[in-house]
Amino acid sequence: MTTFPDTVAPAEAIPVNVYQAIGGRAAVTAAVEGLYGRLLADPVLSRFFPGGVAAKHRAYVVTILGEALGGPERYRGPDLAKAHRSLGITDADFDRTAGHLAETLGSLGVPGHLADHIVGVVAGLRPVLVTA
Repeated sequence: MTTFPDTVAPAEAIPVNVYQAIGGRAAVTAAVEGLYGRLLADPVLSRFFPGGVAAKHRAYVVTILGEALGGPERYRGPDLAKAHRSLGITDADFDRTAGHLAETLGSLGVPGHLADHIVGVVAGLRPVLVTA
């Protein structure tokens, strides 16, 4: 058997994290922008954003999601529990938002297994965000 020690393994054999697999910060930013577009258009969920969604808020979400998916971002914003405590978010609101996230990821061409994983990661925030 001949071996080639200086050969690089095929790209598909090199492990990458979800952040890298979906396209890094640009992809996370596109997903957050798409998600907020859907949330603002949703007659049930838009009530949480009466003044729209500020760029700073969107940047926080990009950072949180990027970090959770294995990216280099590190969230240093407001405490999530405190920031959401008074909003009265229900399990139904959370589930509806998760549905919008899944649809957004699908519309961006994120493969189903990765989209499912991302939605699962976000689902871990349920105890912090659901307050009603």
